[in-house]
Amino acid sequence: MFQQSFNQYLESMRQPRNLVDIALVFLLVYSLLRAIRGTRAAPMAAGLGALALLYWAAARYDLATLETILRLSPFVVSVAVVVLFQNEIRQALIHFGNRFRMPFLARHKGQFGEGVYDEIVLAATTLASTKTGALIVIERGVTLRDAIEGGVQLNAELTYDLLVTIFNTEAPLHDGAVIISGHRVAAAACFLPLTLNRMISKDLGTRHRAAIGITEDTDAISVVVSEETGLISFVQGGQIARGLDGPRLLAAIQEALGPSSSSRGGEAEKHAEPDALQDDVRGHSSEVRGQRSGVG
Repeated sequence: MFQQSFNQYLESMRQPRNLVDIALVFLLVYSLLRAIRGTRAAPMAAGLGALALLYWAAARYDLATLETILRLSPFVVSVAVVVLFQNEIRQALIHFGNRFRMPFLARHKGQFGEGVYDEIVLAATTLASTKTGALIVIERGVTLRDAIEGGVQLNAELTYDLLVTIFNTEAPLHDGAVIISGHRVAAAACFLPLTLNRMISKDLGTRHRAAIGITEDTDAISVVVSEETGLISFVQGGQIARGLDGPRLLAAIQEALGPSSSSRGGEAEKHAEPDALQDDVRGHSSEVRGQRSGVG
């Protein structure tokens, strides 16, 4: 009987529809496992697996009381999962949507004009050279309207001088994040949700936790400069890369947003750009001055 059923199953696998069905299930499970890897949802998934195994054992060996109790658990567990892991679920759905977004809707790809990436990188490296804290958030597909409306709205052209001026510790707008939408500075002094991830380093302060939090809730990316160490960090999808220099930060931004028109002029331009960027940093680094504030 088993052999016959198995042969029928193998025979059905020859149909293209069933192969597509299996492939879709595989991709769904693989995406789910990648989404929960390294998050607090991973132990929860292991616990759900243990409950499923316990329910199977109760049904197999006729443990009526245990089976009855566990039979009611799926509804309770499903509600608990939604409440406890709403941030992870939202991030997974955003990631899923970005992967399958139609090309004409992916407006964040190559959204900046010529030289705008360099303005961000130059400002970050200049601020890092003087250990001036900064948090720059770049909007992509998911709008940051709520955070923009909670800050001081500027709608100004994105330039190196504007970014450096905003984060000068003697300026009134230095406390909080700058949000970039398109090629413009949408707002400054914006306050962002802090990450609740307990796995991140205890060395990271409020500024870094806000940078991680906004990328967990949306598909935005963040650039952070620590005022304690002067290190530059890049955050995407809740993952932080620390200790970047100018060229590495530029490469990370280009990978996330797509190359700007200034970087489409051939391979020679790509190799020449980091050297020119470093020269600009050395030329401008003496312009930024100010006292350090208390946020790390």
